[in-house]
Parts: sequence; C-alpha cells; structure tokens
Amino acid sequence: MPATRTETDSLGPVEVPAEHYWGAQTQRSLRNFPFGAPMPLAVVQAFGQLKAACAEVNAARGVLPDHLAALIVAAAEEVSRGQLDAEFPLRVWQTGSGTQTNMNVNEVIANRAIAATGGVLGSKVPVHPNDHVNLSQSSNDTFPAAMHMAVAIELHQRLIPSLEALIGALRHKAETYAGLIKIGRTHLQDAVPLSLGQEFGGYASQLELGLAGLRATLPQVLQLAIGGTAVGTGLNAPAGFGEAVASRLAERIGLPFTSAPDKFQALAGQEGLAAAHGALTVLAGSLMKIANDIRWLASGPRCGLGELVLPENEPGSSIMPGKVNPTQCESLTMVAVQVMGNNTAVQMAASQGNFELNVFKPLIAHNLLESIELLAGSCGTFREFCIEGLRADVAHIEAQRDRSLMLVTALTPAIGYDRACAIARHAHEHRLSLREAALVLGEISGEEFDRLVRPEQMV
Repeated sequence: MPATRTETDSLGPVEVPAEHYWGAQTQRSLRNFPFGAPMPLAVVQAFGQLKAACAEVNAARGVLPDHLAALIVAAAEEVSRGQLDAEFPLRVWQTGSGTQTNMNVNEVIANRAIAATGGVLGSKVPVHPNDHVNLSQSSNDTFPAAMHMAVAIELHQRLIPSLEALIGALRHKAETYAGLIKIGRTHLQDAVPLSLGQEFGGYASQLELGLAGLRATLPQVLQLAIGGTAVGTGLNAPAGFGEAVASRLAERIGLPFTSAPDKFQALAGQEGLAAAHGALTVLAGSLMKIANDIRWLASGPRCGLGELVLPENEPGSSIMPGKVNPTQCESLTMVAVQVMGNNTAVQMAASQGNFELNVFKPLIAHNLLESIELLAGSCGTFREFCIEGLRADVAHIEAQRDRSLMLVTALTPAIGYDRACAIARHAHEHRLSLREAALVLGEISGEEFDRLVRPEQMV
C-alpha cells in the first residue's frame, strides 16, 4: 500500500496519508496550523449529527438523491458515535470561522461513503465533500450550529447531572446536621450561632441559583445558525432548510433545538454562548466560595478551626508523616480560576464579530467545552471524595460555640447593647466565660443568663 495518495482542492494537488479518510483541505490545515489543542471531539461528533440531519432534509427536499443521502447519513452517524475520532486531527487555532474543521468533516464523510461503495478514496465519486456532504450549507452556519449543539449536549449529559448530584449531597449534609449548632463567622470573626445544616443548606442554595441561571441560557444555546449559509441570507439553501434541520436534530438527539430567528445575529454574534459561559462563571464563583469554606472549616486538624474532618484520600506530604491535605478543595478552586480565565477569553472573543461573521468561534468552542468538562468532573469528584465522606467534629464544634463571646447578642433585648458589650469586653479581657463576666459585673442573674443565652434558640 502506498504511504500517501493524491487529493485535490481548489489550490491543486496535495499528498495525504493513505490510511486516513481526510482530504486536501484537512492536510493543508495540518501543515499550516500544527500547534496547540485539538478541536474538541464534542464539536466533531455534533458535526456528525448535523451532517446526517442536513442530508436527510436535502433528500426530503428533493435536492439530494436518496441513495447518496443514505451513504452520507451512515458515514455521518459513525462520526457522531466517535467511531472515526482519529480522522479529526485539526487544531483549535485555525481559521476563526472553523472552515477547515467543517471541511475535515466533509472530506471524512465523503471518503468514508466512497469506501463503503468500494470506490477510490479522493475521487469524490459518488459522494463529493462540497457538492453533496456540504449541500445547502456553509462553514459559516455549520460551525456555529455544531458549537451550540456540542455545548447543549455536554451541559445536559455531563455538567447538569454532576451539579445536581453535588447539590443533593450538600442537601443531605444539611439534613444530617440540621440540629448541630455552631458559631457563625462574619469578617473572619466570631458571630452569632447557626446550625451546620443551615450552613450547608446555604451552599446548596448557591449552586441551585447558579444552576437556574445556567438553565436560563439554554434556550439561546439551543438556537442553531444552520440555514443562514454564508452571510445569513440562506443563499443556496432550500426554503425552510434551517427549521427542518433543527427539527430533525431535536428528534435525533432529544433536545429541543430550534432555528435561530435571526441568522445574521447567529453568524455575526455569539451572545448565546457568551451568556452560557457567564453562567458557568457564576457557578465557578459559588464553587470557589464553598470549597474555600470547607477547607478553612477543616483546617488543622489540631491547630486550625477543625470543625470538619475531611476524608483521608491520599497522603498529603512527602516530608511530613501523617499529613492529610484538602486536595479536592484545592482542585475545585483551581478549576474555578481556570473557568474565570476562560470566561475572559470567551467574552472578548464574542465581541469580535466583524460585519457578517464572528471569526473567533473555535476559541469560544474550546474554552466553553473545557469549562464544562472541568466543572462537571470537579463537581463529581468533590462530591464523591469530599462532601459525601465529610463529617463534623461535634465535640469541638460545641466547645467552640460555648466559648464564643457573640452569644452575648441574646442579652441585648433584655439589658441593651452597651451593657451587653461591657460583658463581652470584660469576658475577653479577663479570659472569663460570658456567664462569669455577667455575674462579676452584676448585669444579670445567673438564672436569667441561662434562660436567655441558649444557642439552640438563636438559630
């Protein structure tokens, strides 16, 4: 077998590896952009579904023969299932419209269809990558459509279930520790009590709000640019093509895809994906806060706050025997920072639409899908290896609570702010309990103090 075969495009012949299905335009892109991260396979596999749906609609509209449509659909479905992942070597850092990845998909599907008929790879007979696989389409509407599809699929299949499971684990901790009263903290200083369950319930609610915000962006993500072709006018596509493809994709994938109501916006702007990544950044901020709280509350174990006991997942030090570190918290906070950084890039890229086309699309796809992957993975491991095995040091929490000077707040309605403040200051300066200081100052009787200062009634 020869090591290469000759394929052609509008610029002439190109030698491509004989064992692969890609063609001349893919090979040129490999030569011109050989650096950086590969195009996310989620985009490639979404392209497979998109090309299959386009072929089906083209056949139904009578612009593509049924037997060619069947060949294209069969090959495209192999792409969508990941069976041809090795045929997609192109990098993120290519043309900003994603044209070369669209052509990579077209070439692979065409040659795979040709191979299925026993034809000659690269002959473009009986299936042509442009005339048949790309029929009624442009890179300018297929790439943004595939981006949106990939993001929608990854959100529904990976991030949202992972986040819901983490919220459930936090709610379980809230129920478990609903009756455990601890000291609160504001400004990193002691404050009035709350229950540990209330603290964990607050964490769950933060993530529920973030999830609701993410869900609110989904209708825009589910709007597809397909049908706009080159500049949004739909040139060379049958009437109603975009709506028919979106409907077919909804049936194929099980998500309510729709045709973008304004194809000019869908090609030139990226507001939907920018909003989606903004929602991911809100989630990242909440996860940062939760992870930091937990590692602070678990600090010690003897010389820190020490209210929580972390699961012992792995040794924490190469030099200090017996050390256990909050590794899941650290991993999650690093993910949060990466997502925040990705958001800066996405928002800047979304602002770079010039006239009829945004040409930062591969960057947006890469960063969005990376953020989804990181958040989905870290929420899963944080739940499994931190939250679910986390336990409270009940004795230490109760001792800390009973020593707190801020329990004096319960006396304010009875004796006033200034007199309560005097008790707290006296207790702190003379290392007394609040009760002892109150009795020394003669501000209140022991019986009255015991009746008023009851942490379980302060939450």
